[in-house]
Amino acid sequence: MQRRQGRVNAGLLLLLYQISQVGLQNIPSVTLGVLVLNIFLFLNPVGPLSEVCISVNEGFYRKNWQRLLLSPVHHADDWHLYYNMISMLWKGIMLEKKLKSIWFAYIIAVFSVLIGVVYMVLEFMLVKILDDPSYEMNCAVGFSGVLFALKVLNNHYNPGRVSSVLGLQISSKYACWVELVAIHLISPG
Repeated sequence: MQRRQGRVNAGLLLLLYQISQVGLQNIPSVTLGVLVLNIFLFLNPVGPLSEVCISVNEGFYRKNWQRLLLSPVHHADDWHLYYNMISMLWKGIMLEKKLKSIWFAYIIAVFSVLIGVVYMVLEFMLVKILDDPSYEMNCAVGFSGVLFALKVLNNHYNPGRVSSVLGLQISSKYACWVELVAIHLISPG
């Protein structure tokens, strides 16, 4: 798991363009802070992805707990960052205004840690169910888990909405699951 260096970051440039189109004044403070933090750590990572990703082996067995904090705010490449932060931008604008900044910041912090814990539990279960210890080594980075949790929360606060996923009109109640499958098919791993 190594980020490619020495190339134009088209995803990052497109993300910055999209943010400028929305306008900094239209982005609530916590949402903007999350965007800035993720962009900053993409440009200045704490370490190589192999040293910040979360896995059963690193997080649980080696007790490398700081990975619970580092893995959600590091991204594999500029497109990974782009898709996650565009999703954060729209979900943040909708939810932060509804929940207010302090509560939204708390939710982001809790979801960021809990997603890593849930990831490790699921990987550990796969080890036991499939009797395959390689799942202990699977290492993950990115904000996607937090975004799916925010999507579920957004669906709770805005019931009955319809979302478009790959051009299909789907009840927002199920859209997060369809998005999960679509993302896996478009970008496995």
